[in-house]
Amino acid sequence: MIVGVAERRYPWQAFVCTLVGLWCGLIIGTITEYMTSYSYNPVKELAKSCETGAATNIIYGLALGYMSNTIPILALAATAFIGIKMLGMFGVALGAIGMLSNMAVALAIDAYGPISDNAGGIAEMCELGHHVRERTDALDAAGNTTAAIGKGFAIGSAMLCGLALYGAFVTRAISAPQNLHRLNTIEILDPLIFAFLLIGAMLPYMFAALTMKSVGKAALEMVKEIRRQFTENPDILIKKVLPDYQSCIRIATYASLNEMIAPAVLVIGTPIFVGLFFGPKAIAGLIPGAIISGVQIAISASNTGGAWDNAKKYIEQG
Repeated sequence: MIVGVAERRYPWQAFVCTLVGLWCGLIIGTITEYMTSYSYNPVKELAKSCETGAATNIIYGLALGYMSNTIPILALAATAFIGIKMLGMFGVALGAIGMLSNMAVALAIDAYGPISDNAGGIAEMCELGHHVRERTDALDAAGNTTAAIGKGFAIGSAMLCGLALYGAFVTRAISAPQNLHRLNTIEILDPLIFAFLLIGAMLPYMFAALTMKSVGKAALEMVKEIRRQFTENPDILIKKVLPDYQSCIRIATYASLNEMIAPAVLVIGTPIFVGLFFGPKAIAGLIPGAIISGVQIAISASNTGGAWDNAKKYIEQG
């Protein structure tokens, strides 16, 4: 029996857990739209901050992303609390299922953004006229918001699924035969658990740093290649000669595949390494630390990016 869960359970409790997860996804989507759409004040305020330079824009953008964490995290906390209180970790899993019941819609709106963005790129390369680009920009701005909403659904459901899987790990470790791999109790103030709780909270920051640096390296290589082409063939600037698109595509493809090796090894290898050398007690601290830290970084980064992109569109529209 899990502490805080009634011995007798009823079908309506499963329904409530699923319904709470469904509403949690709705709340996350609503807050994401408010924070990333230029129809509302946060993005308009972010655009206005550009009047004084890039520094204030960065500060406002980061603040917007951090602030956008508040209500989604409260909603996820309430969903986890109700699920555990009613049906234990099974209730949390049902909450994740409730949130994922809209996955078809979430995936559809998530794909809307890249489609609109690529349509704008095609229109610009084919020189279809400024009015076409204005229309695709409007669609792209809506696409940025829908993409952020889709990410919010994915992040929230991943957090609940991760929590449910953590509960399964703890249950299995506690009920294991008496040996080195058994957990008797989990005390947050246990030195090993507390230490790896901090290490787990650090992992999403390290992952974010690796991916951001990878994007920076790829962008640097791309800029160098474009400058080389402009220097060697100035006719590209006056559109007499087409650029060598294949070399740029090669740089982007190479970076997208090779630069993700280190982040993937970090995510997959860390739990294995910790489990082999420090045991299940260390894993019991590592995983919740990564879940708690990772979900907040993911939400703030997603909403900051969407708000910055839409602030640019808002400024371009005058």
